[in-house]
Amino acid sequence: MEQHEVIDVFRQSGALLEGHFILSSGLHSPVFLQKARVFMYPDRTELLCKALAAKVRASGLEFDIVISPALGGLIPGYETARHLGVPALWVEREGGVFRLRRFDLPENARVLVVEDIISTGLSSRETIEAIQALGGTVVAVACLIDRSAGEADVGVPLIALADYKVPAYPVDDLPPELKSIPAVKPGSRNLS
Repeated sequence: MEQHEVIDVFRQSGALLEGHFILSSGLHSPVFLQKARVFMYPDRTELLCKALAAKVRASGLEFDIVISPALGGLIPGYETARHLGVPALWVEREGGVFRLRRFDLPENARVLVVEDIISTGLSSRETIEAIQALGGTVVAVACLIDRSAGEADVGVPLIALADYKVPAYPVDDLPPELKSIPAVKPGSRNLS
């Protein structure tokens, strides 16, 4: 699947939003990728995750399990794991820290972390820390879209189905066109 085809799936789903958005990272951006609008279509989700699974397979990495961060990584993690033929688990926040609350990590587990969209890589790094704390080895992170276009450092190899570089700014360095629009925070991090 070509990068422009991945972005077209987001566009066709009404998931490529323009305005003033506060990202999960705290950065501000004129573009938000609302993956929930893609994930509401099982056929589109399957198309993307099947392509991601093929790209992971082509990398030659060996792993036993997929683990994703809740909430955004649950659907792509499950669907990608289905196409890879491995179990899908997830970490979720407990006291502000990712934990593997509902599952036991198999001994000597080799893990592929599957994400939805990566901007700074924070959720990926936190997921990796949770897995390593349990003795697992993370072989790579795979995502549908890398908003950083390779700039985010997740600490392991990163496999992205598509790169889509979109500007993002700290709140104290907003361009005038963003300052003039009220900001909205459509993501799920820090929901109570």
